[in-house]
Amino acid sequence: MTIERLDDRATKVRYFNRFYTDKIGVLHEHLLDSAFSLTELRILYELAHRPTLTAADLARELSLNPGYLSRVISGFEKNGLLERARSETDGRVAQLHLTELGRATYAPLDEASQREVAAMLERLSLPEQQQLVDAMRQIESLLGQRDSSYLLRDPRPGDMGWVVHRHGVLYAQDYGWNVDFEALVADIVAKYIRDFDSSAERCWIAEKDGKVVGSVFVVRHDETTAKLRLLYVEPSARGMGIGRRLVQECLRFAKFAGYQRMLLWTNSVLTGARDIYAKEGFEKIAEDAHHSFGKDLIGETWARDLRILSAPAG
Repeated sequence: MTIERLDDRATKVRYFNRFYTDKIGVLHEHLLDSAFSLTELRILYELAHRPTLTAADLARELSLNPGYLSRVISGFEKNGLLERARSETDGRVAQLHLTELGRATYAPLDEASQREVAAMLERLSLPEQQQLVDAMRQIESLLGQRDSSYLLRDPRPGDMGWVVHRHGVLYAQDYGWNVDFEALVADIVAKYIRDFDSSAERCWIAEKDGKVVGSVFVVRHDETTAKLRLLYVEPSARGMGIGRRLVQECLRFAKFAGYQRMLLWTNSVLTGARDIYAKEGFEKIAEDAHHSFGKDLIGETWARDLRILSAPAG
């Protein structure tokens, strides 16, 4: 699979930026047929929804030049849209408030903006609308300050099919593996469901914001050995420690269940997963070259002694 250069990806992001700004009309001199620019409307929006803002707050949160912001605020004051009031907690600080005229001026613009976006969404089917909103949420998560909260839970109906689906999609996307890998995952999951033994086997589903973002399985290899299988984390949730936490849960469960050792099989190209395994005390004990999933690969068997669960490295 060909990996794009950073410059190629940057060009695609810039193309999307041009496409989207044209769609929502932010390049127009005045938005919503009003006398206001995009930045001026954003300032009005913040003031309408947050009554205790100061000029310093606006400059910091909107990344605006203080001199430019001061001119905008002065213009709003001159036109009777805004007033200043001393903070009750700090007399040195002036808080900004929209006047009644300011609120009356902003309200129809807010409603017009809502109608424009609703009209754009109405051209899409309901599933397409949800797909668009989900994509925007993912962009926000990737580019903004990422919330690190998530939960691990038992699987629910539908989760197993999702695990098979996402393995097929992600490994094709990231490594160019063909449908043979998805078939392997489906076989592993089907066997887990059919032969499940709650005293010796377990699956964890990682969930964030109501969506599945990862999973892992512990299954019986033999009476004394557990096997870790199908560790995966969604790209949008990587870097949050979810993969390592899933492996740690596997180790704790396996020791509690009475296993003495844990095995896993992976491939040399899966560098992120291999790094987690090494940090959690696994050691590579064998490797073999094979042609699978449409690729020439180096398979690896890793093992971890569970009789002493020492503190993980790193």
